[in-house]
Amino acid sequence: MSVHVDANILIDVLSDDPVWADWSLDALTRNAPNGIACNPVVYAEVSVEFDTHEDLNRWFDGLGMAVMNVPRAALFLAAKAHIQYRRRGGLKTSTLPDFFIGAHAMVAGAPLLTRDPARFRTYFPDLELIAP
Repeated sequence: MSVHVDANILIDVLSDDPVWADWSLDALTRNAPNGIACNPVVYAEVSVEFDTHEDLNRWFDGLGMAVMNVPRAALFLAAKAHIQYRRRGGLKTSTLPDFFIGAHAMVAGAPLLTRDPARFRTYFPDLELIAP
């Protein structure tokens, strides 16, 4: 079963983050044999680090990263989780991408590799997380 990857892991590696790059690269390397994947939301978030989509595609290919379409069931679940977040007093309106990422992994039955597990644990408590 492939492991879904959150954008923060990939951005850590790309930016050589002084705190997280080593942990994130090691986690990617350890999980690559099972297959690693992301969805179009993560692809878009990571794309800001590249000048062209060809460069981004080459980098993803080098990682062996598959980009998976988000099933409708995950889109529905993401919207429901976001509404729950807002009703609990969540103020950020830009959180929806995290809910797409969590819902996609949840519906796929795939673990999610992230270094920011708090929101995923709250809104997707049955989602398996690989986190520090």
